[in-house]
Amino acid sequence: MTSLACPALLVAAPASGQGKTTVVAALARLHARQGRRVKVFKCGPDFLDPQIHQVASDQPCDNIDFRMGGEADARWRLARAAAENDLILVEGVMGLNDGEPSAAALARLLGLPILLVLDASAMAGSFGAVAFGLKHYREEQGGGAPIGAVLANRVGSAYHAQLCRDTLDEADIAWYGHLPRDNDAAMPERHLGLLPAAEIEDLKQRLDAMADALAATAAAQLPPPVHFAPAPPPALPRLLAGKTVAVARDAAFCFAYPANLECLANLGARLVHFSPLADAALPPCDALWLPGGYPELHGAAIAANRAMAAALQAHAAAGKPLLAECGGMMSLFETLVSVTGESTAGFGLLPGESRMQKKLAALGLMAAELPEGRLPGHSFHYSTSSTPLEPLVRALKLTGNTPGEPIYRVGRLTASYVHFYFPANPEAVARLFL
Repeated sequence: MTSLACPALLVAAPASGQGKTTVVAALARLHARQGRRVKVFKCGPDFLDPQIHQVASDQPCDNIDFRMGGEADARWRLARAAAENDLILVEGVMGLNDGEPSAAALARLLGLPILLVLDASAMAGSFGAVAFGLKHYREEQGGGAPIGAVLANRVGSAYHAQLCRDTLDEADIAWYGHLPRDNDAAMPERHLGLLPAAEIEDLKQRLDAMADALAATAAAQLPPPVHFAPAPPPALPRLLAGKTVAVARDAAFCFAYPANLECLANLGARLVHFSPLADAALPPCDALWLPGGYPELHGAAIAANRAMAAALQAHAAAGKPLLAECGGMMSLFETLVSVTGESTAGFGLLPGESRMQKKLAALGLMAAELPEGRLPGHSFHYSTSSTPLEPLVRALKLTGNTPGEPIYRVGRLTASYVHFYFPANPEAVARLFL
C-alpha cells in the first residue's frame, strides 16, 4: 500500500513548563505565514493549548491520546493530515518520558522525529548533556527517543545561544535555533492552564513575534518527510440524521474537542451554536450539549440570564436530551459558589451547588459504562459539587480501575465532570442525543 509523505515533527521537552506550546505555536505561525498548510496535534486531553494552535495554524488542532481515543483514531487522523497538509506538528504532553504512552513512546510508535525543546534560561554548558541523555536514555533496553534536533528556549542573548550550541554533537542532535527570553511574548495563564485564545487580545502579535524570532533559523525550513500508512476514517452510521444539536459556545463554555464536533456532524447532526451567557432563548433544536469551560468566572451573567434558565428548564421538561460536561454541569446546579465564597444562582436544572476551591479537585483519564455504551474521557477541575442526587454510575479511572467521577441522570439530562471523547464510541454518543 502506498504511504503518504508529509514533513512532521513531534515537539517534546524534559518536563512541563519548558515552552512546548510556545515553540509549536511559533513554528505553526512561521510556516503558515510562508503559505504552507500546517496541521497541529496535541498529545493528551487538552482544550487550551489547541486553541492557541488553531489561531497559529488557521485550522483546528486535534488531540492524540491512545488511551482515550485509541491508536486507530490517531493513525487515521495523522494519515488524513499527511494527505492534506504541508507540515504536521505534534505537541507532546508533560515530560518526554512521562505518561503512558509517553511522548518518546508515541514518537517511536508513529515514526515521528522529535524536536526537543530545552529551557536554557538557567544553563549553558549542561545543554548538550541534557539533550544527549534524553535521546539515549535506556537506548540499550529498546528505549531512547528519536530526537533529531533541539531548540533552546528562553535564551538570554546570542552569546548564551552560542554557548548552548557549542555543547552539542550536531552529527547526533542538530541545532534548530533559539527563542529569546521574552515575557511579553509568553502566554498568560490561570488555574486551568493558558488563557483561552479568545481572551488573549494580542495573541496574533505574540505569535508573530515568536515566529519572527525563528525566521532566520533552521526552524524556517521544512523537516524531512515522514511516511504515514494510509488509514481511512471510520464509516459512521447516520444515526443523528435530521436532528439538530445545539452546542453552547461562549466565554463560559469553550472546552469542546474539534473531533467531537466533527463526530456529531458525521453522525448526521446539524450543529448550531448559542451563548448561554448572552442569549435569551435556545435555537430550535432536538438536543443540547453544554461543554466545559469557566462558568465560575461568569456567575453574575448566568444568574442574570433567567430567560436562558427558563429555556433550559423547558428543554429538559420536554424530555429532550441534554449532555452537560464539567463546567456545563456546574452551571446547571441551583447555586455556583466562587473561590472567594460569593454565591450566585445557576440555571437550576440540578439540585445542589458547585463550589470552587484553590486546589485541584480531580485530574485523570476515565471511562463511564453508560446504558448507551462505554465512553472514555477525562476530568480536570478545581470545583467540588454537592447534590442529593444518586449517581446513575461512576466512571472508572483508567489507571487502577478505581471509582472516579459520578455521572448523574435526570430524565434525558446526563451530567458529570467527565469530558467525553465522542469518536471513541460514536454510536453511544448518538444514543445520548437521540
